[in-house]
Amino acid sequence: MPKYTVFKYLNCTKKTNPFFVFFVSLWLVTANAFSQEKETHNIVWTSQSHNSSESMPVGGGDIGLNLWVEKGEVYLYLSRSGTFDENNTLLKLGRVKLKFSPNPFEGKTFRQELILNDGCAQISGSNGKINTQIKVWVDVFNPVIHLNIKSNQKIITEARYESWRFEDQITKGKENNQNSYKWAPQGIVKTFKDEIVFKNNAIQFYHRNKPETVFDVTVKQQGLEFRKAELFNPLKNLIFGGSMQGDNMISSGNYSGTYLNTPYKGWVLKSKKPSKSAHVTITLNISKTESVQDWEKSLNEINTKTNQKACIQWWNDFWKKSFIYINSKDETANQSAKNYRLFRYMLGCNAFGKYPTKFNGGLFTFDPQLTDSTLKYSPDFRNWGGGTHTAQNQRLVYWPMLKAGDFELMKPQFDFYLNLLKNAEIRTQSAWGHKGASFTEQLENFGLPNPAEYGWKRPADFNKGMEYNAWLEYEWDTVLEFCMMILETERYNGDNIQKYLPLIESSLTFFKEHYTFLAKQRGAKGLDADGHLVLYPGSGAETYKMAYNSTSTIAALKTVLERLIAYPGLSEKQKEEWLGMLRTIPPISFRNFQGHTTIAPAMHWERINNTESPQLYPVYPWGIYGIGKPGLDTAINTFKYDADVLKFRSHVGWKQDNIFAARLGLTEDAARLTTAKLKDSGRRFPAFWGPGFDWTPDHNWGGSGMIGLQEMLLQADEKKIYLFPAWPKDWDVHFKLYAPYKTTVEGTLKGGKLINLKVLPESRKADLINMIK
Repeated sequence: MPKYTVFKYLNCTKKTNPFFVFFVSLWLVTANAFSQEKETHNIVWTSQSHNSSESMPVGGGDIGLNLWVEKGEVYLYLSRSGTFDENNTLLKLGRVKLKFSPNPFEGKTFRQELILNDGCAQISGSNGKINTQIKVWVDVFNPVIHLNIKSNQKIITEARYESWRFEDQITKGKENNQNSYKWAPQGIVKTFKDEIVFKNNAIQFYHRNKPETVFDVTVKQQGLEFRKAELFNPLKNLIFGGSMQGDNMISSGNYSGTYLNTPYKGWVLKSKKPSKSAHVTITLNISKTESVQDWEKSLNEINTKTNQKACIQWWNDFWKKSFIYINSKDETANQSAKNYRLFRYMLGCNAFGKYPTKFNGGLFTFDPQLTDSTLKYSPDFRNWGGGTHTAQNQRLVYWPMLKAGDFELMKPQFDFYLNLLKNAEIRTQSAWGHKGASFTEQLENFGLPNPAEYGWKRPADFNKGMEYNAWLEYEWDTVLEFCMMILETERYNGDNIQKYLPLIESSLTFFKEHYTFLAKQRGAKGLDADGHLVLYPGSGAETYKMAYNSTSTIAALKTVLERLIAYPGLSEKQKEEWLGMLRTIPPISFRNFQGHTTIAPAMHWERINNTESPQLYPVYPWGIYGIGKPGLDTAINTFKYDADVLKFRSHVGWKQDNIFAARLGLTEDAARLTTAKLKDSGRRFPAFWGPGFDWTPDHNWGGSGMIGLQEMLLQADEKKIYLFPAWPKDWDVHFKLYAPYKTTVEGTLKGGKLINLKVLPESRKADLINMIK
């Protein structure tokens, strides 16, 4: 309830009701308390950092910076979405260092603050009579980084560009985990050098991919050379880099050094003369072109004279769109709300990226030895690859964006799959001769399986479409979660998803065609005696292997088909086709523990390979079981008694037990697991979790934490909206979240009572069920 509404109501009330005055006073006190809570979510450091692991994320648009001050010098790592080299390493764009003379950061007074509401960072330092402030911000709408420096006395500013890619470097051993070759390089793998020069008193730097890339190697490995010309190739002719320049700054030579274990070379820009102010801009550009001149031309056309007010307004609107603020005696609950906000900020830094935010570090990785002391590699390193996407992990980064209302942030992930659709269909046709798009679990950014996971040492007669891999074989149902997200953006926000229908339909077609094809390889019939598809061989996530009728696959197919059929943009012919497929989806299987009926992970499986719990995927993400639905007791039994589920339970990394608990209305379990997941990371920046099972900062750790907190507060089932389905009564909260049918729900819970509720449109209030009475 906005304040102006309250005062307008008071002004037009002829006779004031004492109870009403008490209610309004209580509401204003509560609103003020939560306003103070918002302020404390800014991150403030009053001492300098020891190294890059103590950096602060800053970003916008599709650019991420790691910002820290170490030994009186200001450092920034530069990252941008889509900077993939020949080997599919997601390269950083270098490191920037600011030095000052006299140096205000050699004194005792220091402050570094991440100002969340404005999407920028402020650094200040005093040394004797010198006081200097630096504002670091990224243009949301143009790929430009701004460093605004102001001082009360004239100082000399040096802006230094540092690169560890000043020469070709051979990557060996585990270092190849940063690229698509992983543990199985076929010969020598090199990270090729960048081109870096002084140009017109600026420093220009770029990486230009060589003609042959890992795309070419993978296409040949997987027997697709005869269709190579048709395949989408994101690495070909890719040039990325940028330039750094400063007002009244000139080139001032080179130097060399070592940061941690990584040698580098530096290029220096220096103030022409001492000044009280300086403005450094770093402009970044990515182009697909054969010509460096064309890349330079597009770089020079980027608008660097941008209006910061527009960027601040974007961030202001971002924060108003949705939020969760908690005031509780339980400090872990307060930490959860703070870190929810910090992680959402990190996601917001890639709102407009050409590529989705990577689960294994996003745009904010730092020197790897600070995560694992044995990995003394360059800052380009991240475990599990750069251009390789692991779908089970990626989904957890993107699901929370629905209830947060961050629909525009989801587009890069949807377009990622759409761009790969043709390649996935060609792969299917080539391997099996039928229709449909087969998207594997470990997927390259050109739509083919990762070559190391695909397997170089394969039996001679092993099918070309299959991965020879114990973890990943027959796992291709995760794409259906992204299909469901696309359908949900239409239901939540009214998005026009027509262009994505071919992706959804082709992904479904694959399962219909492929499992009919496999059945007819074994016998005369394509369906079982009940007219159902025989989903064998299949996989229950990476855990239940060689599965017969995997529960996660059944739940995915059933739910996506039902939602697609309900989509208003579908023709009657299309509806009839998908209704026919829906009738062929087999039922979910069950098993028994201690006399309790539970959901089985499949009808049958041959081995267990990992520690996921796909028997609970019908609870989340698929929502077949849940609050107010039939079979809730069976789903709760699965959470409480299934021996595998109990053995696998954890809050670490991509584990989603907190989400299951919330969806089942198990408040105590949901609160315990979610606060464990969203507690401070133990690193200087509280939301730099990890490495977990992946890397730091672990974005699927943060994403699953966000989902859990959202589901504790609000769940939606068709038109019903459940408020506080797994929320502790003693956690005071002010929140705003999204629900289907263009609905927002904003409320304040104080002392176990809902004292303020705003639902838009108001007609949706009738669909709301308050679970805390």
